[in-house]
Amino acid sequence: MVPDYQTLMLPVLRFAADGETRVADAAERIADDLGLTQAERDELLPSGRQRLLHNRIVSA
Repeated sequence: MVPDYQTLMLPVLRFAADGETRVADAAERIADDLGLTQAERDELLPSGRQRLLHNRIVSA
């Protein structure tokens, strides 16, 4: 299950502390750290236009 915004906040801040990066790179590293499956990484928002993980990372 993709973590909620609050759970992703600390990993996103830690990753951001290393410097500017692309959301896709941050999402991949955070997903690895959290042990997310490929299906969880690929899960889309109901609109089908954006990955849920990317959306939550950007919003965190």
